[in-house]
Amino acid sequence: MRFLIFGILFFANIFLCHAQEYSIIDSKAIKMYQKGEELTLSRRYSEAIESYQSAIQREASFLEAYVKMGQLYITLGDLENAEKVALAGEKRLAGKNAKTRNVTEFAWLFSNLYLKQGKFQEAFDRFSEADPLFDPAFKNSVYYREMKSQMDFLAGQLGQSMSIVKEKLPDPLNNFKLQYFPVLTADGEQILFTKRDGTGNFDKEDIYVSFLDKSVEWSTPVSIASTINSQYNEGTCSVTADGNILIYTSCDAPDSEGSCDLYVAYKVNGNWQRPKNMGKSVNSRSWDSQPSLSADGRILFFSSNRKGGYGGNDIWYSVRMNDGTWSEAKNLGNTVNTAKDEISPFMFFNNEILFFASNGHQGFGGMDIFLSRVSKGEFQSPENLGLPINDQLDQVALFITAQKDYAYFTELTEDGGQNDRSLLYRFRFPEEIYLGENLTVTEGKVFNSKTGEPIDATLSLVSLTNDSTLYQFQADGKTGEFTMLYPDKAVSGLYVEKKGFLPKIYNVQRDELQNVDDLEVNLTPVASGEEFVFENVFFDFDKFELKEESLSSLKRLLKFLQDNPNVNIEIQGHTDNVGQKEYNQVLSLNRAKSVQQYLVKNGMHPARVMVVGKGDTLPMVPNTSAKNQALNRRITIKIL
Repeated sequence: MRFLIFGILFFANIFLCHAQEYSIIDSKAIKMYQKGEELTLSRRYSEAIESYQSAIQREASFLEAYVKMGQLYITLGDLENAEKVALAGEKRLAGKNAKTRNVTEFAWLFSNLYLKQGKFQEAFDRFSEADPLFDPAFKNSVYYREMKSQMDFLAGQLGQSMSIVKEKLPDPLNNFKLQYFPVLTADGEQILFTKRDGTGNFDKEDIYVSFLDKSVEWSTPVSIASTINSQYNEGTCSVTADGNILIYTSCDAPDSEGSCDLYVAYKVNGNWQRPKNMGKSVNSRSWDSQPSLSADGRILFFSSNRKGGYGGNDIWYSVRMNDGTWSEAKNLGNTVNTAKDEISPFMFFNNEILFFASNGHQGFGGMDIFLSRVSKGEFQSPENLGLPINDQLDQVALFITAQKDYAYFTELTEDGGQNDRSLLYRFRFPEEIYLGENLTVTEGKVFNSKTGEPIDATLSLVSLTNDSTLYQFQADGKTGEFTMLYPDKAVSGLYVEKKGFLPKIYNVQRDELQNVDDLEVNLTPVASGEEFVFENVFFDFDKFELKEESLSSLKRLLKFLQDNPNVNIEIQGHTDNVGQKEYNQVLSLNRAKSVQQYLVKNGMHPARVMVVGKGDTLPMVPNTSAKNQALNRRITIKIL
C-alpha cells in the first residue's frame, strides 16, 4: 500500500496539533497514550501497541487509542488484529464524548484496512460516507489527495472484475523449491524459468528449460546448457520467439559492470554458444535485470536503477544494430516510468504492447501489472489490467503467449505451513483485454536448391504499407529451421535472403503463408542464367508508375546488387493476356524501365541493369482465371 504509517497518523494528528482534545479525561490513560505516540515515532511499534493497550484497559472508551493501535497493526501487516481493534473501537463511537473527528478517524482507519485486505468495495463505501466530514485542512494534505485519487480509480474498477481461474503447472514442473519468471517460445513448446533450491547464500540460481512433447506433456526440466549456467547466479531470462537468442541476468560475475548485469547468448547450429556480457552500452554500475526481448530479438527492454532515470527502478531499452552490437541504452520515458518503481517489462509478440509492473501508476496497492500500447512509435498512457489480475498484493510479472490464450506467472505459497515456495501458474487470458490482431506462428526450413543443404538465411517480414520490418528471424545453419509470426491483417511481404544466393520473395496474403505450417524455401546460388520472380512490385491497372508499396522490394533488389558487385541483371516485364500483344509488350517494357530507373536513381550504374519487355509471351500459369492472370503480371530478375 502506498500510505506509510506517517501518512496514516497524519490524519489523527492534524487536529491534535491545534488543541489536545481527547474522547476521555483520565490523565493516566492519556499519558499511556502519549507514551505510545513517542514509541511510535521511534519505530518501537510493539512497545507502542502495549502502551495503547494499557490506555484502553484503563479507559475502554479511549477512541484515539483504538485508532492508533489499529494503524500500527496495519503497519506491521497484522490485518486480523487491526480489524479486531478497529471494530472494538467503532462500537464505542456511540458514546457521548465521540465527535465528528472521531468518526472520520475511524473511517480513515477502515479505508486503509480494507484496501490492505483487498475489500475494495468496503473501502470505497467507508471513504465515500466520511468524505463530506473530513476537515478542510486535511483535504489539502498529500495523503488525502492520494487516497482520493485511489478511490476515484476504484469507482471505475468496481463491478468490472473479470473471471479468471488460476491453475498450477503440472508435474514434472514445479518440483523445485523455487521456480519463477517463466517465459515461452512463440510456438509454446519450450518453457524457460529461473530455478533455485532455497534462499540460503549457497543456493544459486540457474536457468532451466522444459519441452512440450507430442502428448502435450512437459518434459522433466533440465539445465539450459553448461555453457550458460555456471558457478554464478543466472536467472530472469528472455528468449526470442524462435528460441535462438537468450538474454539473462547474472550477478557478481567476474566480468560484471555492476551488481547485476545482462548477458546475451546465441544458439548456433542447435547449440548455445558461450554468453557474453552485453557491455557498457547496455549495463551500468547499478542493478540491471529482468530483460525482455522483442519477438525477433531486435529490441531489448529491461529494468535498472541506474542514474538518469525518473525513480528507483525504471524501464530502459537497447536496439540490436545490423552488425550485431547493441545501442546505448535509453530510458523509456516518463509516460511509462514514474518517481517510484517500474520493473519486469514484457513486450508482447506483436511488438505493440508492453506489459510491466509498477507502484507508481494508480493501482490497487503495491505493485500492479500495467500495459502500454505503442501508437505511431510512441508508448501510450499505461492501462491497469484490473481485477482480479491485480489486487492488494504485489503482482511482479506476467507473460502472455503468442496465441493470447494463457498468461503465465509466479505465485508465492507455503510448503506445509512453514517454508515459502514459489510455483509456476497460468490462467486463461481475459478476452476483455484487447491484445491486437491475432498472430499465426509457423515454422519452415531453408535449403540450397542445388545441394539440399540447410542455409542460415535471414527472413524478414515487412509491412508493404509503410516499409517497416515487423519481424526478422534467422534460419538455423544446421537444420535450416526457422519460426515466423504473421499478423492477421497486415499487408506484408516475406523476404528470404542470404549473401551469394538469389532472394526468395513472397506476398504473404496472396501466397497464403499463414496457412503453410511447414514452409520449405529453396534458395538458388547466384549464377548466370538463374532468375527469380521479383514479388511485391505494384502498378495500377494499365499503368507503369511504381506504387509506394513497391518500396520494400526495390530496396532489397538494390541491396542485392550492392552485395554482389560483379552481378549484372536483366529486368523482365510480363503481363497477362488481356489486351493487344503489341500494347502488352510496350507496357511490360515500361514497367521494367520503372524498376531500372529506381535503381539508377539510387546509384546503380545503368550498364548493370538491362531491361526487356516480354508482354504476355511467357505466362507462369495459364491465363484461365483472375488469380492466374494476377500471377502472370510480374517482374522477373535474370542474372546475366
